[in-house]
Amino acid sequence: MSLPSADDLFRPTADPTPPQTGDHASPDSPDAPGAAPDRAPDGAPGAPADDRGAGSAGEPADPAATPRARRGAARPSGRVRHDEKMTVYITSEELLAIEHARLALRSGHGLAVDRGRLVREAVAMVLADFEADGEDSALVRRLTRE
Repeated sequence: MSLPSADDLFRPTADPTPPQTGDHASPDSPDAPGAAPDRAPDGAPGAPADDRGAGSAGEPADPAATPRARRGAARPSGRVRHDEKMTVYITSEELLAIEHARLALRSGHGLAVDRGRLVREAVAMVLADFEADGEDSALVRRLTRE
């Protein structure tokens, strides 16, 4: 049994180079014709279709025996890949308030959200209020107080 290399674990999601064809592609490379796909039909990464449920690599043969299966079906996290990034500096009190809100959402409402999503939702709410109420919005009131 061999363990995957770092290149196998940390490969890019989109290959920027065109696949190799012809004499340059080795029969073992994932780009070779007839090579096994990166994802098996059941969604297991890197597992060939023939090995599904076989219990190879230390995995139980019965998928219901896994801790995740016992907990129930996994819900999507709601995380979305974003193309743009903006850095904002905040005070330690503001960061603690964001963390407190995040933990309150998790404990009181069962919502596991990261700080980025929490901030994006708050910004969306403020901008919607500003668009709907204009000068009477909470954003204008708060910014004119300063």
